[in-house]
Amino acid sequence: MKYIVSMKWLLARMFEPDLVIVDCRFTLGQPETGRQGYKEGHIPRAVYLDLDKDLSSPLSSHGGRHPLPDMNVFSGKLGHAGIDKDKRVVIYDDQSGMVASRLWWMLKYTGHQNVYIMDQGFSAWKNASYPMTAETPVVIPVRYEPEIQQTMLVDVEDVIQAINNGSAYLIDSREQRRYEGVEEPIDPVAGHIPGAVNYFWKELLNEQGRWISIEEILQRFHDVPKDKDVIVYCGSGVSACPNVLALEEAGFKDVKLYGGSWSDWISYPENPVAGRKK
Repeated sequence: MKYIVSMKWLLARMFEPDLVIVDCRFTLGQPETGRQGYKEGHIPRAVYLDLDKDLSSPLSSHGGRHPLPDMNVFSGKLGHAGIDKDKRVVIYDDQSGMVASRLWWMLKYTGHQNVYIMDQGFSAWKNASYPMTAETPVVIPVRYEPEIQQTMLVDVEDVIQAINNGSAYLIDSREQRRYEGVEEPIDPVAGHIPGAVNYFWKELLNEQGRWISIEEILQRFHDVPKDKDVIVYCGSGVSACPNVLALEEAGFKDVKLYGGSWSDWISYPENPVAGRKK
């Protein structure tokens, strides 16, 4: 696979000077858990980036629960973490790759080409008795120059236009019960964007918590058309990113993230909702 590397791959290269390792563990609803876990132990040389504080901007009336940050501010944080375009970046989390994929997407969106996710995550690394440390690495700051890839991102107006003219295939990455509107544990409105098809992101993992193979990914997305744009969303623009990554692994060229996702969509009362339980 192009973007997924094994724990053994990282173990063999973890001290190479052009490699930056990023820990972005984060537990929704318990925002300090990830950073605390990092302080207690992490992969040697790993720096920490926080979903709420580094990979999102503060909440506002629109934009969803995890709005994308200002990319110049984000780029400053990347530089402070020692990341520039000459570095290879390997990201891990303990959330089945969900948060790691968000950072992967953001780096790709700002023009970085050499970004990877470590398969399985931190607990698997720890259970394998691979090296760990509680020491925070000394990082020499660098300058990160963003080159925004505008075609990777869409907003609410783009989605409305795509629905109206049928120009894009819309994928909802949440679990089926949320997609169907049977239950909604997080957002104030249940249901999905009209016309969206459900591909729960966790189906990208096998029973051992590893990413499925390219062949299995191709089979999973067999019905997704390759001749039109694909717009992917979730609840807040985080768990959609594993699906974006997998679609790109499978060779889809025009894959776009709806950054605000469902939580942004329902912040506009006039937007239609499908599948809501009456």
